[in-house]
Amino acid sequence: MEKVINEFVKKSQEILEDNLTGIYLHGSAVMGCYNPKKSDLDLIVVVNKPMQDDDKRRFMDMVVEVNEAGPAKGIEMSIVTKSVCKSFVYPTPFELHFSVAHTGWYKDNPEDYIDKMKGTDKDLAAHFTIIGKRGKCLCGLPIEEAFAPVPKADYMDSIWEDIAEAKEDIVDNTMYIILNLARVLAYKKEELVLSKKEGGEWALNNIPEEYHDLIKEAMAEYADAREVSYDYEIAKQYAEYMLQAIRK
Repeated sequence: MEKVINEFVKKSQEILEDNLTGIYLHGSAVMGCYNPKKSDLDLIVVVNKPMQDDDKRRFMDMVVEVNEAGPAKGIEMSIVTKSVCKSFVYPTPFELHFSVAHTGWYKDNPEDYIDKMKGTDKDLAAHFTIIGKRGKCLCGLPIEEAFAPVPKADYMDSIWEDIAEAKEDIVDNTMYIILNLARVLAYKKEELVLSKKEGGEWALNNIPEEYHDLIKEAMAEYADAREVSYDYEIAKQYAEYMLQAIRK
């Protein structure tokens, strides 16, 4: 992990030069639950001013190359301008985004990718919140100088987007939904910003015992990449219970 991060930072600095405000690590890598079989590397790159297309192309070529040495789920990163971080904008505009799912698109048609991979992303409110609470500055401006606090309503809206369809999604993405519901409820009740692992631990102390085995199975899958056989009827009941608790 460290080697990939260091290479990403070094090459980003070479490409962006004095347009680079800073690079910030968030997600499991800063929350004590990174698992190379299950986790990605979550990065936010902040720039002083919007990027030109030729710089985006150079940057994307670099990310695709560095990603090949990354974890199974790869690098997930967004580039944003300092202006939307320091005076927080929601939904948050971004300059460029990359995840493993987009590799084929970029390789097949880089011009199309560069032209279309921009817009707004509600997930950035959640990423910025984690950076503010628990993130790591890899280079550039300190976190408190680059980012303004994210309003609680914007953060809640952002994380709600991830679990709004939990009753339908829990059968196909069981572990992720189980643990994500737990950390959303932890924020709703106690304003805690937790990892998936911590969300599961919190739930074991705060929700009915009938769901504890389900949560423990999800935590085991997340921690050890273990094959787990879920009771999907209980999982659906859990999703319904959690969604009702979050809506209160």
